[in-house]
Amino acid sequence: MFAKILIANRGEIAVRVIRACREMGIETVAVYSEADRDSLHVRLADESVCIGPASSRESYLSVPRVISAAEITGADAVHPGYGFLSENSQFAEACEASGVVFIGPPADSIRVMGDKSEAKRSMKAAGVPILPGSDGILESLDDAVAVAEKIGFPAILKARDGGGGKGMRVVESAADLGRQFQMASAEAEASFASGALYMERFLTHPRHIEIQLAADQHGNVVHLFERDCSAQRRHQKLVEEAPAPGIPPKVRKAMGKVACDGARKIGYHSVGTMEFLYQDGDFYFMEMNTRLQVEHPVTELVTGIDLVKLQIRIAAGEPLGMKQRDIELTGHAMECRINAESPYANFRPSPGTVRDLHFAGGPGIRVDSHVYSGYVISPHYDSMIGKLIAFGKDRKECIARMRRALAETEVEGIDTTIPYHLEIMAHPDFVKGGIDTSFVGRMKAGNGASATGSQTEAS
Repeated sequence: MFAKILIANRGEIAVRVIRACREMGIETVAVYSEADRDSLHVRLADESVCIGPASSRESYLSVPRVISAAEITGADAVHPGYGFLSENSQFAEACEASGVVFIGPPADSIRVMGDKSEAKRSMKAAGVPILPGSDGILESLDDAVAVAEKIGFPAILKARDGGGGKGMRVVESAADLGRQFQMASAEAEASFASGALYMERFLTHPRHIEIQLAADQHGNVVHLFERDCSAQRRHQKLVEEAPAPGIPPKVRKAMGKVACDGARKIGYHSVGTMEFLYQDGDFYFMEMNTRLQVEHPVTELVTGIDLVKLQIRIAAGEPLGMKQRDIELTGHAMECRINAESPYANFRPSPGTVRDLHFAGGPGIRVDSHVYSGYVISPHYDSMIGKLIAFGKDRKECIARMRRALAETEVEGIDTTIPYHLEIMAHPDFVKGGIDTSFVGRMKAGNGASATGSQTEAS
């Protein structure tokens, strides 16, 4: 087992990893930017190293600075958390070249699944259901026209290197294809330095269902059931829950099997998530996140398995120590991402000083956060200040506990998304269960009328 782990991240995920390491008897190193000097992860770690100014490009995204911090502190492994360098194959390779273990999958797995068109080809070869679409990148508008004629409308254009909804355009008709192709390519070029696009059939009312995977370095792969991430705004997840309400056991089993098959196909090891679109009883591969997910706590609560500790043990070469039949699904869990945003001012960021803070507690409530009274929310980073997680014997009790926890939580000095989450928890469509990805758009409209679906790549 590792003696010392450097956490190449910040915020609540850095705190989460430090806590897991402390329970495992592993020393930790925190890296931080000048803006994060007073952050909780810096206080909790055994050592800390400033790696640059507030700009993430000059600190948390700087591979040389992170590697240097690992070398000077004698860390024998690096945990990337999520975001920043967590899905950067070059960072994984740099760790290996420096003799530091990257707590994540092999660089080749990251590279394959980071290329959306290559990921689709790999998963198709593994027998994973794929939406009809282009075989690889569209070389020209003429290619796009030919594919659209084959699969029909509506269709969706997606950036090969995309995520978070950037470089995505829904095409309703042939007359609209040229304009949408040009716009999607330009946005992809601006966001990812590549205008490469691919096309697939557009689903009008899909649900976003993901399968949590764990694979060791000895060929063992298991799934830890599914999560429903359909409550999202502009391709950003708001609420996640496990298990997904209304998914038939047969579909759950099939989805878990093909996700495991896909992971084996690319020689994957570590924890990871296979994401699917589900509609009318069928499911289709969307993407794979080759890292720990923001929403991992809901899976931990319904399976009793600590995913961070498991990820560390896998990286250290230990076997999973469990078979698929050993993993049981118990109760229901739900997570609300609490952001420093003004929900009734178009979700405008709300940086500033947290004057006073009280998170809820009580039965079935877990809080993952790095924020404390007096903490300054920086405008330089993601606006999430914490995750409120509820667990109950069933979904009804889980929702009731989440409502209570949201109402009890008080954050003074900044605006947060808590009032919006309370609206979601009270909405009859959400309470019923089985919402699709257009739910938040309908809720915003203030009525139950149908709205255009969202074939997403949410983060």
